[in-house]
Amino acid sequence: MKVPIVPRREPERPPEVPATQEHRFPCDACGGDMRFDPGQDRLVCDHCGNTAPLPSSRAPIREIAIDEGLRASGNVEQEETRVLSCPNCGATVEFDPAIHAAECPFCATPVVTDTGVNRHIKPAAVIPFVLREPQAHDAMNDWLGRLWFAPNGLQQYARKGRKMSGIYVPFWTYDAQTDSSYTGQRGDIYYVTQTVMRDGKPVQVQVPRTRWTPVRGRVARFFDDVVILASRSLPKSHTDALQPWDMAALSPYAPQYLAGFRAEAYQVDLEAGLVEARAHMEAVIARDVRMDIGGDQQQITTLDTRLSDVTFKHVLLPVWVAAYKYRGQSYRFVVNGQTGRVQGERPYSKWKIALAVLAALIVAAIVGLIAAQAR
Repeated sequence: MKVPIVPRREPERPPEVPATQEHRFPCDACGGDMRFDPGQDRLVCDHCGNTAPLPSSRAPIREIAIDEGLRASGNVEQEETRVLSCPNCGATVEFDPAIHAAECPFCATPVVTDTGVNRHIKPAAVIPFVLREPQAHDAMNDWLGRLWFAPNGLQQYARKGRKMSGIYVPFWTYDAQTDSSYTGQRGDIYYVTQTVMRDGKPVQVQVPRTRWTPVRGRVARFFDDVVILASRSLPKSHTDALQPWDMAALSPYAPQYLAGFRAEAYQVDLEAGLVEARAHMEAVIARDVRMDIGGDQQQITTLDTRLSDVTFKHVLLPVWVAAYKYRGQSYRFVVNGQTGRVQGERPYSKWKIALAVLAALIVAAIVGLIAAQAR
């Protein structure tokens, strides 16, 4: 696939960047900090219970042309946030500038904050949290309870009620129109009759053969919202397992959604994300080509794809994160803040595995003894 990449060059006039963003909203009743209430279109004050509606926005979520984002002088809105960088896992997470010591929400590593400023493309949209923290904690505990061979100590430690962290994880989404031309071969299976010898007697059998026919053709597909993780703080297998996301629930970005939560800055840049998105598109297009070729088997010889109308947007998706230290090791659990799907790391109990093996051996011995007596 070939996507026109606009060469990078120094901007003649850098785009203006707003002042450093702080997602804090004081309560007009008591002055305390208000936070976004998951599942509700409102802010709530934990001090006095006062609530405030979110500002309504009917503005469409803007898709940005890819060349505009890749150009150094592109007119893409940016923002600056104060961030904490973890020396262990490399997470770059927004934090309250009043805090001077913290624990990384992704790996539970104690760190002393070194206030830095991160400048990045401003999010265009967000899927707000739907699950509250107790609901996410219950989902994680249910998931832990279904794990075989997990140490009881870890389950008890995780169930002590330690608070989980609500984090908006960064993603890129890409749209593209693709038109592909291909050459290849279509394989159709047919059968021929052959005579073989079985038990000294000739027997006729049907033997499959493949007839290959050269083919060529074109396929087209529009890709809408190819979602690419823009974080390296969590294993990609974890975040992939949280899918699917209901992208129809995207709302235009408003800082009020982040009140009371953290937001991670992206570590995978726009161009690297595009490379991954193209690999995803190529796999889908190859499947389309095989379907277009038809037959029983297919071979793709050449595949040339042209991309057009490529756009992107930076979005934030809600994840509840729990990081636990157990016997000197960090274990992480993530919960989809929209659907409640759970994924995580887990240790294995050597004692439970040994007991299971022993029990299997005992059952096998009993079965063998019963079979011997029956004979």
